[in-house]
Order: sequence, then structure tokens, then C-alpha cells
Amino acid sequence: MPLVPVGRVPVLPNGLVSLERHRVATVNLFADLLTSTQLAQTGPRIQKSPHGIEIKSAREIETMRKASRIVATVLREITELVRPGMTTADLDGHAEKRIRGMGAVPSFKGYQGFPASICASLNHEMVHGIPSRKRVIRDGDLLKVDTGACFDGYHGDSCVTICVGNASAEARRLSRVAQDSLMKGLARVKAGNSLMDIAAAVQDHVESHGYAVVEQYTGHGVGRNLHEEPSVFNYRTRDFPNVRLQAGMTLAIEPILNAGRKNCHTLRDQWTVVSDDRSLSAQWEHTVLVTRDGCEILTDRDF
Repeated sequence: MPLVPVGRVPVLPNGLVSLERHRVATVNLFADLLTSTQLAQTGPRIQKSPHGIEIKSAREIETMRKASRIVATVLREITELVRPGMTTADLDGHAEKRIRGMGAVPSFKGYQGFPASICASLNHEMVHGIPSRKRVIRDGDLLKVDTGACFDGYHGDSCVTICVGNASAEARRLSRVAQDSLMKGLARVKAGNSLMDIAAAVQDHVESHGYAVVEQYTGHGVGRNLHEEPSVFNYRTRDFPNVRLQAGMTLAIEPILNAGRKNCHTLRDQWTVVSDDRSLSAQWEHTVLVTRDGCEILTDRDF
């Protein structure tokens, strides 16, 4: 689930933010809604980097592998399951049943009031689409499905874009470039590199194909909380700390691309974000572990 960049804008009642207001001091906009207070009080001492970013222990990493495998399993199943005529609520019901059946809790459901276990965003809807029995999936749709699972107190988070049925060549190209941009970014993840290395790789690939990187939403750290430091931006910027990566960091990297302009706004449901020009949008996301020589894709669906 994308993180609204912190330190840039004030919080709205729904926990999101408005980009039309002035800057505010850098704070984490997301409460630790799914973290046990007892765990924080009695668990092992948390190791953090100078920027306050948690460095996961071997035990924590193993737990995140399990949470992320659940997420990967659900997204792989949904990719195979989706058909024209289904509703986005059908997919949400499948995801929640499977997440709970594998011993986890849906990370998104109840998070800042979000009512579902997946975000299901169609066509020009970019992120945070609310599943509904009224949202029928049609042949040719470009569907983004984002979900998370909390297992034993730790989260995994991932998103796929699905070209439904006879999707247009343009929709397929946009999705492919978005997925490739994610992999370009992941190729720059290793201890000693920086967040800017990831951002530059993503931005260069996206813009070389004539698409726009959405700047209003970023990736994020992930672990005991669904959203943690740092903000993992997908474009060159000086607005956020250019954190040096360390082995043991866990990040959710998730470029969002628009076929048209990068501008977007939130609908009246206070969740669904759409492109201003109604151009198609695509998103891919993985939760990864930073290692000395690269990264481990914890939400890898090829298993």
C-alpha cells in the first residue's frame, strides 16, 4: 500500500494528506495500528540505523518471509482467478479468506479505516480503490491489486497489475514498463547504495518510455508496522533523506506510473486516487530485504 510522502503535507481526516497545502514538519503519518503494545514493551531491543530505520534481526526476517509468502500466494491466486464479470468484492473475499486461512491477518482491513483486505483499482484509478459488489471487472480492464498480511506481528506488502482479458496493447505496455521499472529499482538495492540510486533507476526507465512517475505516493519501510521509515521515493528529489542502505533493512518498493500526466486527486470516498487526466495507471510492488550484495525479494511469486 503506497505511503503518502511524509514531511510535505498535512493529514486529512481519513489519514491521507492534501498536496494543496503548505509543508509541515516531518512526522510519520501512520499510527502503529497493527503492532502489539505488549510486543513493543517486552520484545527484544530494536536495532535502528541513524535515521531511525529498523534493522531486522534474523528472527524478524524469517517471520517477514512467512508474512510475505502469504501475500505472494494470494496475489498469484488472484492473478489466475480474475475473470470478466467478477466483482472487486469477489477478489477481496478470496484474499481475506486465504490470508486468514494461512494464519495471518489482513494488513489493510481497518488500517486508518480502510474497509477491505485488498486495494482494487481499475484503469485510471491509481491506488487505494475500495472493493465493491458494484464494481464489475470488464474485459480489457487494467486492474491493480495491492494487499498485505500480518503474520506473528510482521507485515508483507505487494501489488500486481493485471491485464484482464483482451486488454489493449497500450495497457499491456504500461504494465510491462511499470514492472520493469520496479525490477530496475530492485537491481540497485544493496548495502552501501542509497535510496536515490533506486529512484534514479526507476525514473530513468519510466521516462525513457514516455510515461510519468507519480510523485504524490511513495514506497516505504515495512516490518512491525505496515508503514515505517524511510519513504522510498521513485524520482529524484531533495525533499527526503537520501538514506544509505544497510543489510537488514526491509522496504516496500512500489513505482506508480501514469500513461499521461503525473497529477492525481482523491475521490469523494476519501480513498480512491485517480489520474487527473483519466489516463491509465499501473503499479507493481515488492517487499524486499536489503543484503550485503543485493536484495531478497520476500514477496516473490515464483516459488
